[in-house]
Amino acid sequence: MINDFAAAAQATMAYLRRRLGLQLWMVTRSEGDDWIVLYADEAASAGNAAYGIAPGQSFRWTDTFCSRMVLGHGPGIAPSTRQVPAYANAPLAAHLPTGAYVGVPLRRSDGSLFGTLCGIDPRPQPDTICDELDTVTLMGDLLGRILATELDAGSASRRADRAEVDSTRDPLTGVVNRRGWDMLVRREEERCSRYGHSACVVSLDLDDLRFTNDTLGRAAGDSLLIRTARALEGVTRGTDTVARVGDDEFAMLMVECDYFDAQALLVRVQEALAGADVRASLGMALRKPGYDLEEAYAMADAEMDRARRSRKVLN
Repeated sequence: MINDFAAAAQATMAYLRRRLGLQLWMVTRSEGDDWIVLYADEAASAGNAAYGIAPGQSFRWTDTFCSRMVLGHGPGIAPSTRQVPAYANAPLAAHLPTGAYVGVPLRRSDGSLFGTLCGIDPRPQPDTICDELDTVTLMGDLLGRILATELDAGSASRRADRAEVDSTRDPLTGVVNRRGWDMLVRREEERCSRYGHSACVVSLDLDDLRFTNDTLGRAAGDSLLIRTARALEGVTRGTDTVARVGDDEFAMLMVECDYFDAQALLVRVQEALAGADVRASLGMALRKPGYDLEEAYAMADAEMDRARRSRKVLN
C-alpha cells in the first residue's frame, strides 16, 4: 500500500495519464497568490511541444484554470476549454496552451484548500472524457487523505524537533542557540520543499547591548537579552522558533506564514520590543518558490544590516 504523499502523487498522475490520456498531469499547492507545482508527470507527445513544467515552478493562482474550478466557475472536466468562458479567458493559457482540462481540489483534514490534482492537454478531447469525473474525484480524495495524514504527522514532527533541540538552548535566554536554529531551519526546508509551504524568517540585531554592557554592567546587558527573548516568544506560535544566533543577534522562523501573516507579525514584533524597552534593527524575508530558507535568512540578514546602517546614520 502506498502511504507516502510523494509516491502516491506520482502513482496517481501515472494512472490518470494511462486512463485518461492528457499530456501533462500535476499535483499543485495554492499558497497565497502562488500556484506551485509540487509534482509533474508529462508524457512524450508526437507533434506537440513539451510543456516543460518542473516541480517548484509557480504561477499566479488567479490566472489558473484550477482557481476557477475551485470557485465553481468551470467544471472539473472540460473536453474543450474554448467552450468554457472561465477557462477560455484564463491568463495561464498564454503560458500553457490548453485545449482540455481536468482538475479536482486537494483538501486538508479541516476541509481547507491545499491545492489541486489536475491534467491538461494542448488539444481538445472527446466528450466521453467527462465520464471519468468520478474516477478523478476518487483519486483526488484518496490523495488528499494521504496528504492530510502526512500534514498532521508533520505537526507532530515539528513538536518532536523542538523537543530534540532542548539540548541546544541558550543558557541565558532559554531560546534555541545557533546549532539548534540551523537544525530546525534545515528540517523545515525539507517540509517546505515537499509540500510547498511558505515560511518567514526575521533577523534581529540589538542596538544597545555593547553600550549597556560598557556603561551599566554585564547584569544589565543580560537583562536586555532576556527581555528581548521574552518579547519575541510572546508574539510567536508554538510551531515557530526564536533563536539567539550571536552575542546580540536573534532570529525567528515562522512556519506556513504568508505575506500578510508576515506583515502582521512584523508589527507585533516591533510593538513587543518597544513595550520591553528594546531597540533593535530588523530584517524580514519570505521563503517562496525559487529560493530556500537559508537564502531567505540571508536576505533577511542583509535587510537587517541595511536597517542598522540607516539607524546609525540617523543617530
